[in-house]
Amino acid sequence: MGQVPDTRYARTSDGVYLAYRAVGHGPFDMVAPFDWMGNVDVLLDTEPTTIGMVEAMGAFARVIFFDRRGTGLSSRDVPPPNLETVVADCRVVLDELAIDRPVVFGFKAGGSAGALLAATHPERVRSMIWYNPAARSTWAHDYPWGVGPEYVERSERAILEHWGTAEYGPAMNAAERLPSGTSGHLADDPDELLGMLSRHTATPNIALQMQRNWYETDVRAILPSITAPMLIFSHGPDHAQAEYVASLIPHADLITVTSDRDRPAPSDAARVLDPIREWLGAPAPVHDVDSILSTVLFTDIVDSTATQAERGDRGWRELVEQHHAIVRAELARWKGLENDTAGDGFYATFDGPAKAIRCALEVVDRVRELGLELRAGVHTGECTMIDGKIGGIAVSIGARVAATARPSEVRVSQTVKDLTAGSGFTFDDAGEHELKGVPGRWGLYRVSK
Repeated sequence: MGQVPDTRYARTSDGVYLAYRAVGHGPFDMVAPFDWMGNVDVLLDTEPTTIGMVEAMGAFARVIFFDRRGTGLSSRDVPPPNLETVVADCRVVLDELAIDRPVVFGFKAGGSAGALLAATHPERVRSMIWYNPAARSTWAHDYPWGVGPEYVERSERAILEHWGTAEYGPAMNAAERLPSGTSGHLADDPDELLGMLSRHTATPNIALQMQRNWYETDVRAILPSITAPMLIFSHGPDHAQAEYVASLIPHADLITVTSDRDRPAPSDAARVLDPIREWLGAPAPVHDVDSILSTVLFTDIVDSTATQAERGDRGWRELVEQHHAIVRAELARWKGLENDTAGDGFYATFDGPAKAIRCALEVVDRVRELGLELRAGVHTGECTMIDGKIGGIAVSIGARVAATARPSEVRVSQTVKDLTAGSGFTFDDAGEHELKGVPGRWGLYRVSK
């Protein structure tokens, strides 16, 4: 690729160093979060198919890649990131480069982070391109394109037994039932390159955790909340998965290129990616920030009426003031926004579900010192701005989820569970519930640390 660009570092507020590389030139800034397997030096300098795609995109955009925390050239001595942390780290890299509203580029399951960024921070995203989208990694009755349990078992065994060695590529090809040298994860000499890239990505224990995080992640529920212009680009022998993902995103454009490979050969990359150039050349629609994906948290004191009668008005007022101080301290700690306080309950919003869960768990634990028990509920969904406040059906759902919780319990929706894989939470099935005023039955989960 000629002169090798510098790999630089951005530092997060918690002291993590994120290695990033900016490649190419053009009128657009494009951020391209890797799938979890990557290394900005190794992948961009040695893998021919990736180099071909980056050179093609670099002709019309400055493309920014970064290694996720825990992997590649970024800080390794930290826990593997969940999806919410990847989005936060992406914003740190963008801020480091003073990029306001980039185009977001995602490849396969790696586009999940871009989708969450576009949904939760629409003001930061000009548009998004999702190449061969995968909204989840594992098979489900309503998602037949995911891998089955046999693949999961084989891929995890390949990590444990062969990660970082020349045997890792053949082991993964066996898991995918692909003959050596065909269009697997890396199209050119995948046996050699997968082994090399794996050991330059992470240690086996971290690799196994990152892989499991992907297997537990499902972003389908947030896709209808994306308001930024979206291009779904499908390159390969079959386009059914891309068509399905596109159907979940309002006004998404779909372009298909039929091929026996999942990415173009280096010599053909510019021609194959030319439709992306043309799509980006169109004026961007006016961005609507009245609709935004948000995580809502509701808390409520259990048996508040009985406690008030027992303590008396003065004692109750003092108790409530102490309760409010605890809740507000945890909201500040976890960067939650207080939206409303109704006597003994709080309604707050967060830009990610993991922060909301941690806040709820801490509040529930701390108010026990006051002799109180709380119930809490968390939901992530599309919200609207109403008179300067966040409202909409997602807020109502969050309140209904909280109402089902038992004393000292934090309950979450399926969407929240799917978005927090790798966050260290334990989710126990709380059954299906009818939520008052909300259609259908909702699967809910109890959360513990």
